Amino acid sequence: MMRQPAVYIVTNKPRGTLYIGMTGNLSHRIWQHRTHAVPGFADRYNLTRLVWFEAHCEFTEAIRREKALKRWARDWKIALVEANNPEWRDLWQEVCVA
Repeated sequence: MMRQPAVYIVTNKPRGTLYIGMTGNLSHRIWQHRTHAVPGFADRYNLTRLVWFEAHCEFTEAIRREKALKRWARDWKIALVEANNPEWRDLWQEVCVA
């Protein structure tokens, strides 16, 4: 299976608690968030709604981007989501591959 590095943001509701992560398999990682398969911050705050993601060619690029986004102010993160997803739709179906 080919791995595709990606950075993503999940939340529990529009403008709610935000979690930024990086993965090599976005559909599987979001499935983990949605099913609460991995205990932790995202599970505790019910962060199951994928509202933003960005694919990368290299893992090093994805890691760098994730770390940069985590340093951003909350308002900047919200603006990033709303620039491409103003309704805060759950983008799960866009990454789900049968």
